[in-house]
Amino acid sequence: MNSTIYLDNNATTRVAPEVVEVMQPYFSELYGNPSSMHTFGGQVGEALVAARAKIAHLLGADPDELIFTSCGTESDSTAILSAIRANPDKRHIITTRVEHPAVKNLAENMHAFTGHKYRVTQLSVDSQGMLDLDEYEKAFCEDTALVSVMWANNETGVIFPVEEMAMIAKARGVLFHTDAVQAVGKIPIDLKKTAINFLSLSGHKLHAPKGIGVLYVRKGTSFSPFLVGGHQERGRRGGTENTASIVALGKACELAATRMTVENTRVKCLRDTLEKGLLAAIPNAFRNGHPEHRLPNTTNISFEYVEGEAILLHLNTVGICASSGSACTSGSLEPSHVMRAMGVPFTAAHGSIRFSLSVYNTEEEVDFVVQQLPPIIAKLRQMSPFWHNRPKSL
Repeated sequence: MNSTIYLDNNATTRVAPEVVEVMQPYFSELYGNPSSMHTFGGQVGEALVAARAKIAHLLGADPDELIFTSCGTESDSTAILSAIRANPDKRHIITTRVEHPAVKNLAENMHAFTGHKYRVTQLSVDSQGMLDLDEYEKAFCEDTALVSVMWANNETGVIFPVEEMAMIAKARGVLFHTDAVQAVGKIPIDLKKTAINFLSLSGHKLHAPKGIGVLYVRKGTSFSPFLVGGHQERGRRGGTENTASIVALGKACELAATRMTVENTRVKCLRDTLEKGLLAAIPNAFRNGHPEHRLPNTTNISFEYVEGEAILLHLNTVGICASSGSACTSGSLEPSHVMRAMGVPFTAAHGSIRFSLSVYNTEEEVDFVVQQLPPIIAKLRQMSPFWHNRPKSL
């Protein structure tokens, strides 16, 4: 068994060995600029064409609908700001209370920094992290420019009905964006069968390196570049292409297409074994999120009357990596905005831990976590005044 048990794959993933291998030549002998006219650069350009086709295949998209970016955050910002520019007279955005900060903070900043020129409706979720489509339909108005809803929540793994939501938006003439950073590579996606206008993904969430992302823009959707410069990406995103990482992402998407069954069988089985084992061994613990409508690799469990940061520190001492919410919000003493939106009680919200698995995890690792975590929780509870002052009926 590895000395490090990595169960934080929703934060970032190991770069697959096959992906590392295909990257290597583009750091050494294949260093030409893909935009160059000469053959030396041209062969690099051909590699980008091949990578784009592999990514498009995983998404059910056409290759020319994809724009390479630096990350999911850039893709999100590009999509949202492009939609706003396409509809300058419309100043209403619909999103959710549980979006990733890349979307949530941008929408809130647009509201605050424009003197409330833009209005934002944040849809609520229920105790299982699910959206209410009736509330969604009632949120539209003549002023609505854009809907931005994540495909799957990064903390709970809950999957939202974005395909149905996109059809509802289309019927009202409203553009639809989905942050699919957590969903791509884990669940089947076929964009040709949807009304989605924009989709964001990030390479480091599916075993490609950090620093590469993609924005899907449906053909016929009005688009305004975020980075203006040269002719790269058909004039839609200036800057010399990150060749090695683009090739790497192409390979990662190729692998993801072949491993989809593994994600939804073996990885899901490991996730369920971990979840059931911990809930059976630790009292006053419960799962956050819908039991079925979620990613196959993710479980979020609240351990009442203890602090998540303390749990993570103790797990770290025995080589176990997990997370207390989004990696982009770690370091905050406030409970996760996702847990707050779901109405998780204060005594549990601070003790919520996300375990996110990958194809590289093993049964032995899961068994080790189930063995190690119960005594850690018991020890921390003995140190917690909240535990000793809990209601006597518990």
